Amino acid sequence: VALTWWNTHVQTVGHEAAYGMTWKTLMKMMTEKYYPRNKIRKLEMELWDLKVKGTDLASYTQRFQELALLCGRMFSEESDKIEKYVRGLPDMIHGSVVASNPKTMQEAIEIATELMDKKIRTFAECETASKRKFENTSRNTQNQQQQQSNKRQNTGRV
Repeated sequence: VALTWWNTHVQTVGHEAAYGMTWKTLMKMMTEKYYPRNKIRKLEMELWDLKVKGTDLASYTQRFQELALLCGRMFSEESDKIEKYVRGLPDMIHGSVVASNPKTMQEAIEIATELMDKKIRTFAECETASKRKFENTSRNTQNQQQQQSNKRQNTGRV
């Protein structure tokens, strides 16, 4: 369907004009043609409420970029898009991303990804250390119980 529309458009405006238009213009034309206003409003509401679920930053970033393409009128400036992206980040990295003051979407995404990866690694390391500590404590408790049991047995023999 879109290809048919594109071929008709090329015939109407000419090859040079059609292929000379910017990506932004093409996206706007296709959005107007294939996305009714009520669908766009629903997508804008989804974008407005979009937040990272758990630590799944990759899914959030992908969906944000998809919606941002379709809802371009929400962002007059790149800084508006960055601000909205950062607003959807979890508290554990939000402040650090804001403090780094990213100038481009790519920079914001890279900073957020790096920080989230660090948080996940740190959490995993703490969990592993805690597990080791628990296992050592458990082993020590078992050894102490075994020693006390042996003492009782030895005391009874004397």
